[in-house]
Order: sequence, then C-alpha cells, then structure tokens
Amino acid sequence: MNQKSLFNKKIIISAAADGIGWSIAQECMSNGALVYVSDKNKEALDNISKHVLYEKQLFLDRVNTHDFQEVENYFNKIKDKIDKIDALINNVGISGPTGKLEDLDINNWKETIDININSHFYYTKFAIPLLKKNNGGSIINLSSTAGLFGFPLRIPYAASKWAIIGMTKSLAMELGEFNVRVNAICPGSVSGDRMKRVIEAKAKSLGVTEDSLQKDYESMISLKTFVNKEDIANMAVFLLSQEAHKISGQVMTIDGNTERMN
Repeated sequence: MNQKSLFNKKIIISAAADGIGWSIAQECMSNGALVYVSDKNKEALDNISKHVLYEKQLFLDRVNTHDFQEVENYFNKIKDKIDKIDALINNVGISGPTGKLEDLDINNWKETIDININSHFYYTKFAIPLLKKNNGGSIINLSSTAGLFGFPLRIPYAASKWAIIGMTKSLAMELGEFNVRVNAICPGSVSGDRMKRVIEAKAKSLGVTEDSLQKDYESMISLKTFVNKEDIANMAVFLLSQEAHKISGQVMTIDGNTERMN
C-alpha cells in the first residue's frame, strides 16, 4: 500500500493514547493522516505529546470518552478547527469483570455497557454530520471475536461486543447513501498488558495457572499464536484507504482464526 495512502485525511480516534488505539494512530500518521486523539488518561496523553508530529499531524485532547457532555464539548472544539472529517475510529473499550453472571456486581455490568457501547454511540452521533459534510468517509468500530462467539465468564464484555457489531451493520445501511462506509474490526487475543490482565483474572476465577490458561487460549486459534497491535493497525489503515472503497457493513476478524472460546 502507498505509504501516503491517507495523505491529509482527518481522522478522529477515541481512547487512542496507548494500546491498540495508539498503534492505529501511529500507522495512520505514517500514511500521511492528520490524527485527532482523545483519551481520559492524562499520563498517556502527556507521554505521546512528546511525539515528533505533535501539533503537526497529531492533535490531543483529554476527554472522558463515555461522558456524553464531554464528548459533545470535544466535537464542538473540533469544529472550531475543522469543518469536516474523513474518518472516525471508535476504539473505547474495557475488559469488564470476570465471573459467573449470578455473581457479578451490577455496577461492573453497567460500567462495561456504558463504556463499551455508549461511547461508540456518543462519538458516532457527533461524527456523522462531519462525515456527511465531507461527502463520504469511513467509520471503524473496534469489536472483538467475543462479539462472534459465546464467551463464558466474560458475559458483559461479550454482550457489549455483539452490540457493536449490530450497530456497525445497521449504521452501514443508514449511511450508505451518503458514501459513508462502516465496518468493524474484531481482534482475537492480542499480545500485551490487557491480555495479561484478562488471563490473570480468568485463571484466578477458574483456579488454574496463568501459564496453562495462556496455552489453552493459544490452542483455540488455528495459527496457535496471539496477534499483535500492529496487525490491527494495518487492517484499520486498509479499511480507511481507497483500496477498500467498496467495503462496508463487514466484520473483519484479526485473530489467527479462532476455533472456539471455551
């Protein structure tokens, strides 16, 4: 792919100061995009503000991404700088609690649903007019293979990720006439700190070792290995590019082919 395939494209990415979101942001910038990152993590934002492209191709704002008023204020601020955008990437999400449904705390359930679903709604609601003004563009929603399979002991997370796929497919139908494409990316097990925390919590819940559980996770994948953040970023850039201009309403799995999740 052309290294400047996203030249001068204006892209908003939520919760992108670290992890998968930051990998996507960096790959977009390397392809020439102007990237608007929002996140509530001040330390992470301060860290990436040292990037050589800060205030050139990288623009940062601290936003509680699942607070409706803060998101609305953020988009009002964005509109003071630019009047249209080329893409929105909804990356907000948490792992949620681990345990049997009857044992889960109601507040943990509400928090997972609020962060993983409502944030996508808030960002998308305010981004759509800017995409329409651009006469087209792209929305990418980060879901998970948990949104395609049942996932025992992780029901709040799985339910939220199924919801994102439903939102993606429905929105693709609504926005097609405006030349706005909407797709979801479903990562499988991604190497990194979050997956380590997931394995730690589930191993504790099941009473097994973390090492044995990681090997069990790997056995569920045809390629017998976890994916990397960069694999997700590469797919995002492809979906934003001209090469994907006829791809919409699709769910792209980046997982080494998940065979099962239990």
